[in-house]
Amino acid sequence: MSRIAARFAELRRANRAAFVPFITAGDPDSATSFAVLEKLAAAGADLIELGVPFSDPMADGPAIQASSLRALKSGMTLAKVLELVRRFRERDSHTPLVLMGYYNPIHAYGTARFAKDAAQAGVDGLITVDLPPEEDDVLRAPAAGHGLDVIRLVTPTTGEKRLERILSGASGFLYYVSVAGITGTKQAAAADVEAAVGRLKARTDLPIAVGFGIRTPEEAARIARFADAAVVGTAIVRKMGENMANRHAEIVDSAVNFCESLAKSVHAARK
Repeated sequence: MSRIAARFAELRRANRAAFVPFITAGDPDSATSFAVLEKLAAAGADLIELGVPFSDPMADGPAIQASSLRALKSGMTLAKVLELVRRFRERDSHTPLVLMGYYNPIHAYGTARFAKDAAQAGVDGLITVDLPPEEDDVLRAPAAGHGLDVIRLVTPTTGEKRLERILSGASGFLYYVSVAGITGTKQAAAADVEAAVGRLKARTDLPIAVGFGIRTPEEAARIARFADAAVVGTAIVRKMGENMANRHAEIVDSAVNFCESLAKSVHAARK
């Protein structure tokens, strides 16, 4: 059983949702992002999304775009992202880790080589925002060969025919983008998200994670009452960006403490 499947099975037995934080690898530099990454599980993260910085992150709002630019300016590359994962796995062999990003860096790296190196580094799954199901076999085939889940996205505008295509070949979990648009700029009504999650659960046994638009512990808790996972990215990345003038330790502490508050709310949501 994969780490992702094992973690969601554990959470189902405990009747609670997963807290999934997102940070950008290399933001604002490699040392700081790794210091946050290695503390996330102890802060309550059940799975971790690690963003691969890219110069044209079309699905991301200003906060995550800025984090990508900071990371690229600091010298972060896809190869260095995998090195961060290797270092993380030296201390944590249990927490599932998913890389989230865009296909261009993977293509430049070499798709087959990337799938092999990512699996060997300790990556569990891939979310490639700009690679639709009609085209993702170029990545899904080598990823499957190395035990990597290719996690697909569903949006509020996804119709039944399109959903059928998305579900065919999806693995790990399904990522429901709760708003139409870029990250961190809108917020969906919880009732609408709950209805959408119910629709998806009627069609698949894959866990349903909800992201885009969750900004506070209270909002995360509302999602966690009916979804299998609450993903928070922009609010964490923004917190790090707001503390750029502070010392390294203060940036790390601020992000980790915020994640602890999010995790506590998510984990208590069904009690």
